[in-house]
Amino acid sequence: MITLEVRGNAKLTPGFSTITLGGPELEHLKPTGSDQTVRLFFPREGQDRLRMPKLSSEAWMAEILLLPKSRRPWVRNFTIRRARPELGEVDIEFALHGDTPASAWARRARPGDPAGIFDMGVTYLPPAHAEWQLLAGDESAVPAILAILEHAPASLTAEVFLEVPGTADIRADITAPEGVQVRWLARDGSDALPGRLALDAVKKSSLRPGRFYTWVAGEAGLATGVRRHLVQDRGVPKPDIAFFGYWRHGRSSPG
Repeated sequence: MITLEVRGNAKLTPGFSTITLGGPELEHLKPTGSDQTVRLFFPREGQDRLRMPKLSSEAWMAEILLLPKSRRPWVRNFTIRRARPELGEVDIEFALHGDTPASAWARRARPGDPAGIFDMGVTYLPPAHAEWQLLAGDESAVPAILAILEHAPASLTAEVFLEVPGTADIRADITAPEGVQVRWLARDGSDALPGRLALDAVKKSSLRPGRFYTWVAGEAGLATGVRRHLVQDRGVPKPDIAFFGYWRHGRSSPG
């Protein structure tokens, strides 16, 4: 368990913010990959302090659940967008989903506010046999995919599909190898369910030849839909697909 504090809160676009966390305990965080995932602990509105678990293993969950909600912190999974170990800082990028607990905290967080993290490792593990890669996600997966691209080798060839709430959320300044083609897809107030534009775009795309590795994350229907399409319609081997349902539309996470 690593206890930190907010050092900055910067609005990137209407739908995204970056919160910088820092503190001396970051020396205990070991970099493990470009999509390094952490459990983020943050206080509920009205709590006077953050109560971090004392246990440093996955047993912390039982410890948290034994607390009454009035003392229990919120816990959500996030990707470290950037790390600056020399400054004892990490950036975590938030997709601002309505009034979810994480979005509400990201909007009100100010320097000095407490937070904590627990390292969960990485999920982006491309095999050596992959000739190219397919990366797809909605706004909840944009930070992870951008981190992957930013740390990718110059030789990477990839097709990338990034769905965001609006055109104003499209980034013009991303870092990616020359062999990466990024397609931004904006819902712009349409009635389409989150993830549907990215799923449809993958289905309609003329994907390049050769064996490839897929990493797809976001709304559950997007992750499972892309996997189902690739396996059933394109004959992609299941082991070549990593898929992660970060959230489910219309269903809130337990607190």
